[in-house]
Amino acid sequence: MEQSKLWTKEFIVNALINFFIAVNFYLLMVIISDYAMKEFGSAPSEAGFSASIFIIGALLVRLFAGKLLVRIGYKATLALGVITGLAMTLLYFGVNDIYLLLMVRFWHGLSFGITTTASATIVADIMPINRRGEGIAYYSLCPILATAIGPFLGMFISQHGSYSMMFSVCAIASAISLLLVPLLSLPRKELTAGQMEEMRGLKLSNLIELPVIPIAIICLIVFMSYSSIVSFLAVYAQEIDLVEAASFFFIIYALVVFISRPIIGRLFDAKGENKVMYPAFVIFAAGMFLFSHSHVGYQLLLAAVLVGIGFGAIQSSTLAIAVKMTPSYRLGLANSTYLMFSDIGMGTGPLLVGFIIPFIGYRGMYTVVAVVLLACLFLYYFLHGRTANYRKHHSARRASEDRAA
Repeated sequence: MEQSKLWTKEFIVNALINFFIAVNFYLLMVIISDYAMKEFGSAPSEAGFSASIFIIGALLVRLFAGKLLVRIGYKATLALGVITGLAMTLLYFGVNDIYLLLMVRFWHGLSFGITTTASATIVADIMPINRRGEGIAYYSLCPILATAIGPFLGMFISQHGSYSMMFSVCAIASAISLLLVPLLSLPRKELTAGQMEEMRGLKLSNLIELPVIPIAIICLIVFMSYSSIVSFLAVYAQEIDLVEAASFFFIIYALVVFISRPIIGRLFDAKGENKVMYPAFVIFAAGMFLFSHSHVGYQLLLAAVLVGIGFGAIQSSTLAIAVKMTPSYRLGLANSTYLMFSDIGMGTGPLLVGFIIPFIGYRGMYTVVAVVLLACLFLYYFLHGRTANYRKHHSARRASEDRAA
């Protein structure tokens, strides 16, 4: 494969698998609580847990997904996740009480964690070294597109169809992913004796890629900040009387991400991560500050533009950084570590900001989030930015050694 070629068959097929898995996830996420309350008479707390237990399953399995990728290979791990995901999706048809639903959701989360970790590792491994920023930017557009299509399908079918129809659409999406897996041509990674010895045994360094933790901490804080919008946008919009404008927030956000992310990816490859990350923190913080002080619709939508540019740049760039600083045989661990921290951020963010809302209100809370993002400028500098140039040369040399091996 030519080193400069990005749009290979494997890249496209893997991105499509990721897209259909994400559609399944987002479609179910928007309707599962409503399903639990209407079908089983569950309390709101139980119904909400049916959504969050999925994330718990995904988070737990990421601890072992990286090691699994090394042990049985990328393609086999991906196939395992996709097959299990399809099986769990089909089980929704037979669920007849809340406890069985919780069990299915947990196992479905496990399959999602395996699949997404494997898919991210595959794309990091097959893309050209000098185009990883651009490649990850394009690849990460798939879940962005799914965030628009999945919830739209869920809301549309809930109004005009049935839950069985929703489960059928999800099963079709999973089945398409499974049909795509055999199209991937991925040679099994051959490890040296020293690498095999390093990966042997159950120890912390074989569950988490320790050098990735500093950039993953940045990722965790950024995802916590973004989760405050996802979780409380509807309530905040009602409070400030901008419900109509808020209904377009994520549409504008998705459009901006689609336009800006490939450009940001090319800038990342050409100029390095610092040229992307420092402005991105400022733009994201500015978006959150404008969001917190919006009084008319155009201000809220301009905030969506700034959030799309800032958060979108940080999201794809932190993953590219994690991949760039990791030896090829440990990419699975790097991806599972990164995704685990992002899951923690998305899961704990609403809880943490929820504690401060009663004291300072929604506007105050979003202002605090903006300040936290500005503080990330300094945290990023100390955790990664000040050594980025050294890491760039070190990573290039290691990549050359990997290819020679």
